[in-house]
Amino acid sequence: MPELPDITVYIEALEQRILGQTLERMRIGSPFLLRTIKPAPSEFEGLTVQRFRRIGKRIAIGFEGERWIVLHLMIAGRLHWAAHHAKLPGKRGLAAFDFPAGTLLLTEAGSKRRASLHLILGDRELEALDPGGLDVFETDLPAFSNRLQANNHTLKRALTDPRLFSGIGNAYSDEILHRAQLSPIAMTLKLKPEEIERLLAAIRSALEDWTERLRQEAAGAFPEKVTAFRKGMAVHGRYGEACPRCGEKVQRIRHADNETNYCPQCQTNGKLLADRALSRLLRQDWPKTLEEMEDRMGRESGKR
Repeated sequence: MPELPDITVYIEALEQRILGQTLERMRIGSPFLLRTIKPAPSEFEGLTVQRFRRIGKRIAIGFEGERWIVLHLMIAGRLHWAAHHAKLPGKRGLAAFDFPAGTLLLTEAGSKRRASLHLILGDRELEALDPGGLDVFETDLPAFSNRLQANNHTLKRALTDPRLFSGIGNAYSDEILHRAQLSPIAMTLKLKPEEIERLLAAIRSALEDWTERLRQEAAGAFPEKVTAFRKGMAVHGRYGEACPRCGEKVQRIRHADNETNYCPQCQTNGKLLADRALSRLLRQDWPKTLEEMEDRMGRESGKR
């Protein structure tokens, strides 16, 4: 699932291409994509793009008249920049947005249709889509600590809960916890003040570093290689490989469809997280998949 660094670079690429452009036509290729009834897609045609916002893992494109197109890519949704009036690409094509400079395509791999499109009228309705996660770049340590310890959860769960923190998912939470040298199953209420301070610093540095890496990788082109598994990641997706800090083999926790990667030497004092107590903890504290929470939040927002 695209997370804060990916969404940030997507928005920067869109700003370069469609800011100030007029939407000529919106083509919806899947009946499952559009999650709102009003305003209609035709009401956006002829309007000019004026601004952009990131709302958690959503991309919000603002038009004149306080109208917004809000895209949630979920797990397999991706954006592409194509020639003017490009065709929707077969079964993967969900939507196309035609501008004078080119066409923005939304695709989704696989058979499940989880990506969503909301058409919004008014900034107040836009705010209703925000699950309320704290922006780690617009907070201080006391506010971060209060949010982190509002309830007792595993660190993995807390970081990936969109109601607690904005834009962090499965991939970058692994990288953050490795950088902070903290266990994914450490309980938030048991963290020491210095560990909380180290965690906030790791969140900011990891997200900043990866955002800059993705900018450099795109090199001004539209980002087409958006993936949860990046070369250069320390632990995520690197099960059995050497930790870049200590050389110990990266381990994993599997729960339902989700996998968490960690270094036992750097994060858990050499302990492998694979006992019965861990399994019970995961059942109690984690959703069956990390995407499950996003689905639930999306359904709740759609009813508002």
